[in-house]
Amino acid sequence: MYFKVISMKLKLLYTFLAIVLLASCKDDSEKRRLENEKQQKKNELVFEKVSKAWDFYDEPINETSENLASDWSEFRSLLNELRLKPKKTIGAFQQKATAISKKAAAMNDNIPEKFNLPQVKSRIATMTTKVRLLDLYIHLDAIPVDKLTKIIAEINNELASLQRQLDKIEVTSNIPVEEGEAELKKMMDGSRAIPNEPIDPNLPRVE
Repeated sequence: MYFKVISMKLKLLYTFLAIVLLASCKDDSEKRRLENEKQQKKNELVFEKVSKAWDFYDEPINETSENLASDWSEFRSLLNELRLKPKKTIGAFQQKATAISKKAAAMNDNIPEKFNLPQVKSRIATMTTKVRLLDLYIHLDAIPVDKLTKIIAEINNELASLQRQLDKIEVTSNIPVEEGEAELKKMMDGSRAIPNEPIDPNLPRVE
């Protein structure tokens, strides 16, 4: 009789422990579900904000850059990359930012001869730096949407500045040289100046 009572108590204890364990697992599962839902809503909100901010100048802004887009493959490739906007996930935006960064850096490798000037290179370098920041921000665990929005606006400004500089160079190169201007430039060229040779003191002097 004693052992039967002990056995009954153990069964009740095991049953109680099983119920407590089951309830605990159910609570943990519910917590995970709620946390997953919360994170999913947060990700959706970030995606919507990033998608809204992702607006680049993907078309040439003047005739010079429009013509260059046909001849300068790296420039054309960058504009095409900017034009193709991701649509589904943050991961797609991350891949796109990396691709844009590579396209921007590649522009320095093959600048058309007429435009291969310091003022053009410096603008490409500045734009490339901004694009790398974009790539950095979009890959952070907590994406700083405000900074992302600001850097996209700055990239657009740098891209417009580059195209205006290209147009300025094109316009300047097409200004006709006035008669005598070329000769004047040659005369002002220090490399063409007659060297100052020492005067021989033994040569006869004209009084």
